[in-house]
Amino acid sequence: MSLPHRRVGTSDLDVSLLSLGSWHTYDRMDFADAVTMIRTAVTAGVNLFDVGVYGVPGMPPVFTDVLWGAIMRASGIPRDEYLVSAKLWIEGFGAQGFRPQLENAFLRGGFDVADLVILGDLRREDVPLVDLVEDLGELTRAGLIRAWGVNNWSATNIRRLRAIAAERGLPGPQIAQLKYSVARRSIPDGEPFGELFADGFSMQASDVLEGGILTGRTDLTREVGRDPGDVRAQIARSAAGLVTLAKELGTSAATPSSAGVAALTRQEFGGSWVHPLLLNLILKTRAVHRDGDGWGVGVLSAV
Repeated sequence: MSLPHRRVGTSDLDVSLLSLGSWHTYDRMDFADAVTMIRTAVTAGVNLFDVGVYGVPGMPPVFTDVLWGAIMRASGIPRDEYLVSAKLWIEGFGAQGFRPQLENAFLRGGFDVADLVILGDLRREDVPLVDLVEDLGELTRAGLIRAWGVNNWSATNIRRLRAIAAERGLPGPQIAQLKYSVARRSIPDGEPFGELFADGFSMQASDVLEGGILTGRTDLTREVGRDPGDVRAQIARSAAGLVTLAKELGTSAATPSSAGVAALTRQEFGGSWVHPLLLNLILKTRAVHRDGDGWGVGVLSAV
């Protein structure tokens, strides 16, 4: 028995219910541990890896995506057995469109097609959405991407993208990567996104542990994602109860939040129960120890 899969929107991508991200992940792990994690995940049926080039001008370089590429090579898993989701940043969209960013991601990560690309946060109101849609259409026609989506965009702007794509006969966004946890639910669970989901649009839950806060690490010393709605202080106050619950269950601090999101998304998106293998993998999640400030990255233990 393997993890169940879901279709991404109306695309031809069939992805596992669990996927692995990369932000501040592989650059904080022992290499051998990371290879074990990848192999264990793929054996269990995970087939989607979210990889981004996260370096910001003026900041120290980040190599988590480069490490991911080396880890995948060391794992020996053939490229046709997994899907890659790459990040594209609106701030880097220029005269040549997204292509330079995408080719840089290919070079660093060691792959040549992005099965899915996710556009980063929309932080300005003057971004020409038509140009984005048309450029992504060109990348699709060139065979460099298969489908695309967005990260933390509003439902209103997603509808605008879909309308532009429909008017021009181009592929539109298929999925939104949204912050979603047992303590942060109001935006995905609201009516605007509910209407999109009812129309076949997909969601990928991200930040399910709120950067580690929901495992009890409220005094963070590393960068975590931005805080839409400015509710992180409230979320931090709820962490103690989740940690206590984990101790009572004799499992890791990550389990209550992860299992909770699995149950919530089944309820919201077409099911009434959590697949037993999915729940089993969540319950087997363990933290990997690293020297210094290195707790927090989960690895699926060998079954």
